[in-house]
Amino acid sequence: MKLLSEHACFGGTQRFLEHESSECAGPMRFTVYEPPQVQAGPVPVLYYLAGLTCTEETFPTKAGAQRLAAEHGLMLVAPDTSPRGPRLPGDDASWDFGLGAGFYVDATQAPWSAHYRMYSYVTRELPALIKREFAAADTGRQSIMGHSMGGHGALVCGLRKPRQYRSVSAFAPIVAPSQVPWGLKAFGNYLGANRDDWINYDATHLVQQAPRSDAILVDQGLSDKFLAEQLRPELFEDVCQRSGQKLLLRRHAQYDHGYYFIQTFMPDHIAFHAAALRVA
Repeated sequence: MKLLSEHACFGGTQRFLEHESSECAGPMRFTVYEPPQVQAGPVPVLYYLAGLTCTEETFPTKAGAQRLAAEHGLMLVAPDTSPRGPRLPGDDASWDFGLGAGFYVDATQAPWSAHYRMYSYVTRELPALIKREFAAADTGRQSIMGHSMGGHGALVCGLRKPRQYRSVSAFAPIVAPSQVPWGLKAFGNYLGANRDDWINYDATHLVQQAPRSDAILVDQGLSDKFLAEQLRPELFEDVCQRSGQKLLLRRHAQYDHGYYFIQTFMPDHIAFHAAALRVA
């Protein structure tokens, strides 16, 4: 593991790091914020998955979460949104597929399957690395949240691994990737033409099969330009009602898809996760 930079932040430390990933077969970057409470002992870990075009730097520089994590005693971990090397043909041909758009799936189609294994990276390799390299991480207490493509990732991880993540939340998530253009493009290229192979990465399908016992928190801006075509929270809301999944879906007039929206409601999300992680 290589330390790229570190910065004092709200009594704790914000670090930017890189390591050689076995899942992605190349270098991966991620960030870790350690709150001041690590001086007294281990703290819970909250993962954040960013959206399309973002990097590992987007969350720590734009979300305003460190102050809140310092107040609640949470370690924040944010990975990059895709592998960055080795480069693959066409990986930068469009902004919503390839670089910065890993969609948190384990690709099965060449050439993506050799490196784009973001689901296994996020749920297995990165937590193991955090446990090994950060003595202050209480990896028995983990939660996950995300935005847009990362909101899709957080919902999928939380629904598939309820014992690993104590709580799940999302900002403007892609809830039904099998039914919207972003997901059709990504899943078709990463997972192939057989839509039966897509189900394990679609929250609207997963929540029907195995709803969580706790509530999921979702915030959505009503001035989000992607709302009607790409996000469609009403699809997830309907399935949650039918499956018995408790859902706190909050719609907000005037708010768009960006980080001003995320900053506004980040205190609620941090407090939501802190409550779930507080129990030893």
